[in-house]
Amino acid sequence: MEAKVLDSWVMAEFATPEALVSATQQMREKGFQGMDTYSPYPLHGGSEALGLPPSRVPFIALGGGLTGMVTALTMQTWMNTVDYPLNVGGRPLLSLPAWVPITFELSVLFAAFGIFFGLLGLSKLPQPYHPAFESEEFRSASTHGFWLSIPHPTGTDAADVKNQLTALGATHVTVVSGENE
Repeated sequence: MEAKVLDSWVMAEFATPEALVSATQQMREKGFQGMDTYSPYPLHGGSEALGLPPSRVPFIALGGGLTGMVTALTMQTWMNTVDYPLNVGGRPLLSLPAWVPITFELSVLFAAFGIFFGLLGLSKLPQPYHPAFESEEFRSASTHGFWLSIPHPTGTDAADVKNQLTALGATHVTVVSGENE
């Protein structure tokens, strides 16, 4: 069996964020997968309507913070007890309370870097090109438009999807193709 090539999208614009979230939920209930919403600001209920799993960002932050903590403790242990032991004022060479500030700072730094690069990876950024960018009407997604994109296999008729989106209240429906002219 041949795999279906998904390089076309049906794009629909809605007048309000509530209409977009409602249409997204209804299209997901009809069995459409791989949908995405575009709006100038986050939508309340948008993630639930798309059926997105819980965010992985907290686990990325935890991993980064623990990596920073282990790095700081390992670095300070090596420097203060093995590489260059220096007894200052009778303090023990393995002095964990003295290392708290550095450990905290490296934990925060590694967590921040982990979140930054993790979000880039999870968002699949940078994405310099997507066929939707060619649609002149889609430019409103960054200022005042509320858009829903639904992928569909090349060679199939998108009229049924267009009719369903229009019935759900879409003000503008278009098909964009991933083929370069």
